[in-house]
Amino acid sequence: MRTAAAAAHDAIVVGAGPNGLVAANMLADAGWRVLVLEAQDTPGGAVRSDREVHPDFVHDTFSAFYPLARASRAMTSLRLEDHGLVWDHAPAVLGHPYGDAQWALLHRDRERTAAGLDELRAGDGEAWLELCTTWDRIGPSLVDGLTSPFPPVRAGARLLPALARAGGLDVVRRLATPVASLGRELFSGPAAPLLLAGNAGHADFPLASPGSGVFGVLMTMLGQTVGFPVPRGGAQSLTDALVARLVSRGGTLTTGTPVTRVVVRGGRVSGVVTADGGWYAAPAVLADVVAPRLFGDLVRAEDLPARVVRGMRHFELDPGTVKVDWALSGPVPWTARPADVPGTVHVADSVEEMTRTLAQVGSGVVPDRPFLLTGQMTTSDPTRSPAGTESMWAYTHVPQPDATRSDAGGEISGRWDLDDLERFADRMQARIEERAPGFGDLVAARRVLGPHELEARNANLIGGAVNGGTSQLHQELVFRPVPAMRGRAATGLPGLYLASASAHPGGGVHGAAGANAARAAIWHQRTRSLPRRHTRQVAP
Repeated sequence: MRTAAAAAHDAIVVGAGPNGLVAANMLADAGWRVLVLEAQDTPGGAVRSDREVHPDFVHDTFSAFYPLARASRAMTSLRLEDHGLVWDHAPAVLGHPYGDAQWALLHRDRERTAAGLDELRAGDGEAWLELCTTWDRIGPSLVDGLTSPFPPVRAGARLLPALARAGGLDVVRRLATPVASLGRELFSGPAAPLLLAGNAGHADFPLASPGSGVFGVLMTMLGQTVGFPVPRGGAQSLTDALVARLVSRGGTLTTGTPVTRVVVRGGRVSGVVTADGGWYAAPAVLADVVAPRLFGDLVRAEDLPARVVRGMRHFELDPGTVKVDWALSGPVPWTARPADVPGTVHVADSVEEMTRTLAQVGSGVVPDRPFLLTGQMTTSDPTRSPAGTESMWAYTHVPQPDATRSDAGGEISGRWDLDDLERFADRMQARIEERAPGFGDLVAARRVLGPHELEARNANLIGGAVNGGTSQLHQELVFRPVPAMRGRAATGLPGLYLASASAHPGGGVHGAAGANAARAAIWHQRTRSLPRRHTRQVAP
């Protein structure tokens, strides 16, 4: 077996996604010698961009808008703007066309959002401002609590009095209300409920389930406060800034080097082995790896605590994803296109339709009228394509390939082969055409990425699952990824830390899972007085 030429590292981070790179940066800040090993030839995980669709167009391969990156302390504390990152915003944050050429619009200016809602239904503007006032009181502490290591003692100490000032148990009850019901409770018209429900649909909550309400409010209010920003030049710019900062702190990144095994000796981690036979020694491994690929795969089941192995038998992935990218020769011809064009557009006729569609996905049925999340990237960042054109994408959730029972439209086999993907992409495109007649005539190029293609480009996206496991309440907080870990990054195997979206607080580009893992590793090193400098270890 080939031994790494360099001396042993203080920590190895497996995976150069945003969580892995945040963890590596924090460890480097603490003076640790850090090596990041990435399987793909390009770092970034699900934060990457390319010109594959058309040479003149930049498309974000996976994620695209980053409100959580602008709200999470894990990201903002790194000051990535000092390393070349520039944020851009569309004229409006979010739009949802509905009815007869009407639009629900979300602006970063709450007064403008409220005025637009009031024009659609008198009184809804005032109700919107009341919701914003409640968020002002509880939002910062809630975001800190959700992105802090569990239990969030300090953030919780701030959140409890904030909740009391905002309305106490009534506010808690509202946050626990399913988003489909919450929208009807707070507003009399359909526009504001569409904004809340559409944002809840970014995760895999059934809209009639508890948890959907607080997530819908969270995403909507983040749009209202920090917007849905994009990195200028493409998602890769966010990754490039994380890498540049890491290197400036003395960290090392190696790409094209898949880790095949985390080695355990004497009941604790001693290093990793890579696909080319490399052996890298370190007393700490932080794995930006989806839980099913870490527990029982990279780490043998016999090396893991029995309670973790038992818990993983019940681990549930989130649904699969189909994403379509378009290079358009002109702007999207939305009916009654708003003067302030939104960067993000949700496509669904009603909250009821969204509820039905997400219920279909949850029951293993491919939707006949998929709920689309779309991004107009040139509208958000003019560098993405030539003037007068649009770099656009849309994605939607579908059942996991091995959980697909039927197709409500009657033409998808569930294999998600090329034929399935093209048929389903046509179905998605037809939904946009309903709201933007002539859309198809503008398509210069199209790319379809389904569950298998997404997983091939990022092994963490099993079957196209983009959140590292379901976001539903039975697998969140103390239950994430398994109850045995109690929502913490420490796995129960000394030296091994879970730093991926499978860990608390779950999916989204906030870096919190990586930050939590780094804090846990640093804390264990300090409290247990682990040696910080090591001689080279013998290869396994």
